[in-house]
Amino acid sequence: MMPTTDLAPTRIDLAGRPVLLRPLEPGDRDAMLAFASSLPVHELLFLQRDIRSPKVFAAWLDQIEAGTIRSLVAVEDGVILGCTALVRDELSWSPHVAEVRVLVDTSSRGMGLGRLLAMHCLDAASDAGIEKLLVRMTSDQDTARQMFEEMGFKPEALLRNQVRDADGVSSDILVMALEMRSHDAMQAAYGLT
Repeated sequence: MMPTTDLAPTRIDLAGRPVLLRPLEPGDRDAMLAFASSLPVHELLFLQRDIRSPKVFAAWLDQIEAGTIRSLVAVEDGVILGCTALVRDELSWSPHVAEVRVLVDTSSRGMGLGRLLAMHCLDAASDAGIEKLLVRMTSDQDTARQMFEEMGFKPEALLRNQVRDADGVSSDILVMALEMRSHDAMQAAYGLT
């Protein structure tokens, strides 16, 4: 189970916007469904499940309670601007591996929110002793790919025609990975540990 290190709500200023970072809560159901529904469907295809569904949100909360997912939301005036999840299955053959998931509202991009949420996942993974992180995205999400490459992730697999949207259009999924040793060494080199 992932430790619940300090997840106290934190207020930050991003490009002049007051944003509250805090754990995802059951009361976020309607705001999360509105957030997920506002995103282009193509940007949700990398997820295993469609988070626009109330059943999926309920299962997400169950996994948070069980300790297999750790999620944060970024909120401004009660509206979710972004969310992140660090997903780990300690009962799998890969208990040393976790997956990072980051979503940011289209109107909130370009102010560093996605990177901030991703960095939270890296820090949480380090705290939990996770050795390897994966991130998935459709292969045409160039901005996301560039951000994760700048953070040290490297492409590991391209899954051709892996997902299909409601119209039957297929997309490839790019899987990138980061060995946490390199992240932890970088943090130590800059005195950030």
